[in-house]
Amino acid sequence: MSLDRQSIKRQKKRSKRKKVLMLILLPLLVLTLSATAYGAFLFNKAESVMDKSYEPVERDTKRTDSMPESEDTSILFIGVDDSELRSYNTGSRSDALILATFNAEEKSVKLLSIPRDSYVYIPDVGYEDKITHAHAFGGVSATLETVEEMLDIPIEYYVKMNFNAFIDVVDTLGGIEAEVPYAISEMNSLDQKGSINLEPGIQELNGEEALALARTRKQDNDIERGKRQQEIIKAIVKKTVSVSGVTKYGDLMEAVGDNMTTDLPFGEMKSFFDFATAGSSLNIDTLNLAGSDSYINSVYYYQLDETELENAKNILKAHMNLDNGETDLNSPESETEQLEGNETTGYE
Repeated sequence: MSLDRQSIKRQKKRSKRKKVLMLILLPLLVLTLSATAYGAFLFNKAESVMDKSYEPVERDTKRTDSMPESEDTSILFIGVDDSELRSYNTGSRSDALILATFNAEEKSVKLLSIPRDSYVYIPDVGYEDKITHAHAFGGVSATLETVEEMLDIPIEYYVKMNFNAFIDVVDTLGGIEAEVPYAISEMNSLDQKGSINLEPGIQELNGEEALALARTRKQDNDIERGKRQQEIIKAIVKKTVSVSGVTKYGDLMEAVGDNMTTDLPFGEMKSFFDFATAGSSLNIDTLNLAGSDSYINSVYYYQLDETELENAKNILKAHMNLDNGETDLNSPESETEQLEGNETTGYE
């Protein structure tokens, strides 16, 4: 193979890897920034869509004026179920919480999945409850304050999306391929019970079917559901970076923009794009919070293991350069995967 052909091949790999990285760093939101296919038109459209989605929130935060200015930062991704039935009188709950921390010098990201039933202190109401209820109590601000309290680190930004965005993205892509672990009978996005029925096996799923797979946990638990959600994200990544996905970026932007809010300014998003695409590789660690099933007054909760929670705190603080203490970044709870070629992250 000639040097020119090798160079072209490397460039193609880097281009594809950049798209994968961005989608992982800013799930779905990244679709607005991948402007390589349409050039200035897509970029300008992205800016317009994101301006409409910009919604800062007033809140207390652990970030103080004494903290040094740094490019190391954090984003909380909030997936909400805001259907009329579920949010009636109680407000919408957060169905998925993923915290991403970024270390600019290391060019690394840590992703922490937070189980929705985690039993934590919610500052907005002054007592312990399921973390999913924080959003119902006080919206985004209460959720951010709760996660900050739980992990003892400042959360700089948030990105909130509802189920409609998820469905629209999958349908715009023409469906995704995923494995259904067992027979599933679930409600659809309109909360019509038993309207989605799936048999076990690898198959093509439309938006409603993918949502049902992402939501179900009747036959296992929230941890397994989290793993399924991670597999669905991978499937979306795979479809998005395909030729057919690239040609639909404009429609994907509309799907995301209509169903998303964030306090991340467009200028800051561009800096994240530069962060993701700088250098030859990016390290992404996935963290999980160990715990056990618990019942308090006959109500189910996920009781976080205090030792493991403390370990996760130390890892995140060190990653954001908030702690000068010794922290084991190679702990068993942290799985590092370096993206190369056509590989995508592992969310196991």
